[in-house]
Amino acid sequence: MAMNQRTKIVVVGGGGHAKVVISILKKLKTFDILGYTDLKDNGPILGAPFLGTDDILKDLKRQRVALSGIIGLGAVRVSDKRKQLWNMLIREGLDLPVVVSPAAVVNEDVSIGQGTVVLDGAVINSGSRIGRNCVINTNSTVEHDCEIGDHAHVASGATLGGGVKVGENSMVGAGATVIQYVSICPECMVGAGTVVIKDISEPGIYVENPARKLR
Repeated sequence: MAMNQRTKIVVVGGGGHAKVVISILKKLKTFDILGYTDLKDNGPILGAPFLGTDDILKDLKRQRVALSGIIGLGAVRVSDKRKQLWNMLIREGLDLPVVVSPAAVVNEDVSIGQGTVVLDGAVINSGSRIGRNCVINTNSTVEHDCEIGDHAHVASGATLGGGVKVGENSMVGAGATVIQYVSICPECMVGAGTVVIKDISEPGIYVENPARKLR
Protein backbone atom coordinates (compact mmCIF):
# COMPACT_ATOMS: atom_id res chain seq x y z
CA MET A 1 0.00 0.00 0.00
CA ALA A 2 1.36 3.43 -0.92
CA MET A 3 2.33 5.76 1.90
CA ASN A 4 -0.42 8.27 1.06
CA GLN A 5 -2.99 5.51 1.38
CA ARG A 6 -1.93 4.50 4.86
CA THR A 7 -4.17 5.20 7.83
CA LYS A 8 -2.93 8.17 9.84
CA ILE A 9 -2.84 7.14 13.48
CA VAL A 10 -1.87 8.57 16.86
CA VAL A 11 -0.93 6.38 19.83
CA VAL A 12 -2.35 7.68 23.11
CA GLY A 13 0.18 6.87 25.83
CA GLY A 14 3.95 6.80 25.97
CA GLY A 15 4.94 3.94 28.24
CA GLY A 16 5.90 0.30 27.77
CA HIS A 17 2.57 -0.83 26.35
CA ALA A 18 2.64 2.02 23.84
CA LYS A 19 6.04 0.80 22.67
CA VAL A 20 4.60 -2.65 21.94
CA VAL A 21 1.61 -1.16 20.13
CA ILE A 22 3.87 1.04 18.00
CA SER A 23 6.00 -1.98 17.11
CA ILE A 24 2.92 -3.87 15.90
CA LEU A 25 1.63 -0.90 13.91
CA LYS A 26 5.01 -0.73 12.14
CA LYS A 27 4.90 -4.44 11.30
CA LEU A 28 1.44 -4.14 9.80
CA LYS A 29 2.67 -1.55 7.27
CA THR A 30 -0.85 -0.15 6.80
CA PHE A 31 -0.51 2.72 9.28
CA ASP A 32 1.31 6.04 9.13
CA ILE A 33 2.21 6.67 12.79
CA LEU A 34 2.12 10.41 13.39
CA GLY A 35 3.46 10.01 16.93
CA TYR A 36 2.22 9.60 20.48
CA THR A 37 0.61 11.74 23.17
CA ASP A 38 1.39 11.57 26.87
CA LEU A 39 1.61 13.72 29.97
CA LYS A 40 5.32 14.22 29.30
CA ASP A 41 7.86 13.89 26.52
CA ASN A 42 9.52 10.47 26.74
CA GLY A 43 11.57 11.07 23.63
CA PRO A 44 11.02 9.20 20.35
CA ILE A 45 9.53 5.73 20.84
CA LEU A 46 10.70 3.39 18.09
CA GLY A 47 10.88 6.44 15.86
CA ALA A 48 7.45 7.82 16.82
CA PRO A 49 7.79 11.42 18.03
CA PHE A 50 6.13 13.05 21.03
CA LEU A 51 3.23 15.20 19.79
CA GLY A 52 2.12 16.75 23.08
CA THR A 53 -0.53 16.01 25.67
CA ASP A 54 -3.94 14.58 24.77
CA ASP A 55 -5.20 18.15 24.33
CA ILE A 56 -3.50 18.26 20.93
CA LEU A 57 -5.81 15.58 19.50
CA LYS A 58 -8.55 18.12 18.78
CA ASP A 59 -6.17 20.17 16.60
CA LEU A 60 -4.78 17.09 14.87
CA LYS A 61 -8.29 15.96 13.97
CA ARG A 62 -9.21 19.44 12.73
CA GLN A 63 -6.27 19.31 10.34
CA ARG A 64 -7.36 16.01 8.75
CA VAL A 65 -10.52 14.56 7.30
CA ALA A 66 -9.60 11.15 8.69
CA LEU A 67 -7.53 10.41 11.78
CA SER A 68 -7.32 7.23 13.83
CA GLY A 69 -6.22 6.70 17.40
CA ILE A 70 -5.22 3.69 19.43
CA ILE A 71 -4.81 3.52 23.18
CA GLY A 72 -1.27 2.66 24.22
CA LEU A 73 -1.97 2.59 27.94
CA GLY A 74 -1.76 -0.86 29.49
CA ALA A 75 -3.15 -1.96 32.84
CA VAL A 76 -1.95 -3.97 35.81
CA ARG A 77 -5.14 -3.45 37.80
CA VAL A 78 -8.79 -2.55 37.28
CA SER A 79 -9.05 1.11 36.33
CA ASP A 80 -11.40 3.36 34.36
CA LYS A 81 -8.48 5.13 32.66
CA ARG A 82 -8.61 3.20 29.37
CA LYS A 83 -12.38 3.68 29.24
CA GLN A 84 -11.95 7.41 29.84
CA LEU A 85 -9.41 7.63 27.03
CA TRP A 86 -11.74 5.67 24.76
CA ASN A 87 -14.56 8.12 25.45
CA MET A 88 -12.24 11.05 24.74
CA LEU A 89 -11.17 9.65 21.37
CA ILE A 90 -14.78 9.00 20.38
CA ARG A 91 -15.74 12.52 21.48
CA GLU A 92 -12.96 14.04 19.36
CA GLY A 93 -14.17 12.09 16.33
CA LEU A 94 -11.19 9.77 15.84
CA ASP A 95 -11.58 6.36 14.26
CA LEU A 96 -10.50 3.45 16.44
CA PRO A 97 -9.24 0.55 14.32
CA VAL A 98 -8.80 -3.04 15.41
CA VAL A 99 -5.06 -3.75 15.58
CA VAL A 100 -4.07 -7.40 15.29
CA SER A 101 -0.42 -8.46 15.26
CA PRO A 102 0.58 -10.51 12.23
CA ALA A 103 2.07 -12.92 14.77
CA ALA A 104 -1.34 -13.54 16.41
CA VAL A 105 -3.84 -16.27 15.42
CA VAL A 106 -7.46 -15.23 14.98
CA ASN A 107 -9.56 -18.09 13.72
CA GLU A 108 -12.86 -18.17 11.83
CA ASP A 109 -16.09 -16.74 13.22
CA VAL A 110 -14.43 -14.30 15.64
CA SER A 111 -15.63 -10.73 16.14
CA ILE A 112 -13.38 -8.03 17.58
CA GLY A 113 -14.63 -4.60 18.64
CA GLN A 114 -13.23 -1.19 17.75
CA GLY A 115 -9.95 -0.18 19.32
CA THR A 116 -9.00 -3.65 20.53
CA VAL A 117 -5.36 -4.67 20.27
CA VAL A 118 -4.29 -8.32 19.83
CA LEU A 119 -0.59 -8.76 20.53
CA ASP A 120 2.10 -11.19 19.36
CA GLY A 121 1.43 -14.88 19.97
CA ALA A 122 -2.15 -14.43 21.13
CA VAL A 123 -4.71 -17.02 19.98
CA ILE A 124 -8.42 -16.31 19.66
CA ASN A 125 -10.42 -19.35 18.66
CA SER A 126 -13.63 -19.73 16.69
CA GLY A 127 -16.90 -18.40 18.03
CA SER A 128 -15.35 -15.88 20.41
CA ARG A 129 -16.63 -12.33 20.73
CA ILE A 130 -14.18 -9.65 21.88
CA GLY A 131 -15.51 -6.26 22.94
CA ARG A 132 -14.28 -2.74 22.22
CA ASN A 133 -11.01 -1.32 23.53
CA CYS A 134 -9.76 -4.65 24.88
CA VAL A 135 -6.19 -5.87 25.20
CA ILE A 136 -5.54 -9.51 24.28
CA ASN A 137 -1.94 -9.59 25.38
CA THR A 138 1.19 -11.49 24.35
CA ASN A 139 0.84 -15.31 24.22
CA SER A 140 -2.62 -15.31 25.81
CA THR A 141 -5.25 -17.84 24.74
CA VAL A 142 -8.94 -17.15 24.28
CA GLU A 143 -10.55 -20.47 23.50
CA HIS A 144 -13.71 -21.10 21.47
CA ASP A 145 -16.98 -19.28 22.20
CA CYS A 146 -15.62 -16.87 24.80
CA GLU A 147 -17.21 -13.46 25.41
CA ILE A 148 -14.96 -10.59 26.50
CA GLY A 149 -16.62 -7.34 27.56
CA ASP A 150 -15.58 -3.84 26.56
CA HIS A 151 -12.36 -2.40 28.05
CA ALA A 152 -11.25 -5.79 29.42
CA HIS A 153 -7.64 -7.00 29.49
CA VAL A 154 -6.46 -10.58 29.09
CA ALA A 155 -2.83 -10.31 30.20
CA SER A 156 0.28 -12.04 28.91
CA GLY A 157 0.15 -15.83 29.07
CA ALA A 158 -3.38 -15.99 30.49
CA THR A 159 -5.64 -18.83 29.34
CA LEU A 160 -9.42 -18.71 29.02
CA GLY A 161 -11.08 -22.08 28.47
CA GLY A 162 -13.95 -22.53 26.05
CA GLY A 163 -17.11 -20.56 26.73
CA VAL A 164 -15.59 -18.25 29.37
CA LYS A 165 -17.23 -14.87 29.90
CA VAL A 166 -15.22 -11.88 31.15
CA GLY A 167 -17.18 -8.79 32.11
CA GLU A 168 -16.56 -5.19 31.10
CA ASN A 169 -13.46 -3.51 32.54
CA SER A 170 -12.16 -6.70 34.14
CA MET A 171 -8.60 -7.99 33.96
CA VAL A 172 -7.31 -11.55 33.87
CA GLY A 173 -3.70 -11.32 35.07
CA ALA A 174 -0.53 -12.73 33.60
CA GLY A 175 -0.44 -16.52 33.55
CA ALA A 176 -3.91 -16.86 35.10
CA THR A 177 -6.23 -19.70 34.06
CA VAL A 178 -10.02 -19.59 33.83
CA ILE A 179 -11.54 -23.00 33.24
CA GLN A 180 -14.23 -23.62 30.64
CA TYR A 181 -17.68 -22.01 30.93
CA VAL A 182 -16.83 -19.88 33.97
CA SER A 183 -18.14 -16.31 34.10
CA ILE A 184 -16.31 -13.34 35.61
CA CYS A 185 -18.42 -10.28 36.40
CA PRO A 186 -17.45 -6.70 35.46
CA GLU A 187 -14.83 -4.75 37.42
CA CYS A 188 -12.82 -7.80 38.57
CA MET A 189 -9.08 -8.27 38.88
CA VAL A 190 -7.89 -11.86 38.59
CA GLY A 191 -4.33 -11.86 39.88
CA ALA A 192 -1.32 -13.26 38.08
CA GLY A 193 -1.18 -17.06 38.20
CA THR A 194 -4.65 -17.38 39.71
CA VAL A 195 -6.84 -20.36 38.76
CA VAL A 196 -10.56 -19.64 38.50
CA ILE A 197 -12.72 -22.78 38.69
CA LYS A 198 -16.15 -21.28 39.43
CA ASP A 199 -18.14 -18.18 38.57
CA ILE A 200 -17.11 -14.83 40.07
CA SER A 201 -20.22 -12.72 40.66
CA GLU A 202 -18.86 -9.96 42.92
CA PRO A 203 -16.37 -7.27 41.82
CA GLY A 204 -13.02 -7.35 43.58
CA ILE A 205 -9.51 -8.77 43.50
CA TYR A 206 -9.13 -12.55 43.26
CA VAL A 207 -5.94 -14.54 43.89
CA GLU A 208 -4.55 -18.06 44.45
CA ASN A 209 -5.57 -21.58 43.33
CA PRO A 210 -8.49 -21.94 43.50
CA ALA A 211 -9.35 -18.27 43.30
CA ARG A 212 -10.47 -16.51 46.46
CA LYS A 213 -11.47 -12.90 47.00
CA LEU A 214 -8.73 -10.79 48.49
CA ARG A 215 -10.87 -7.70 49.00
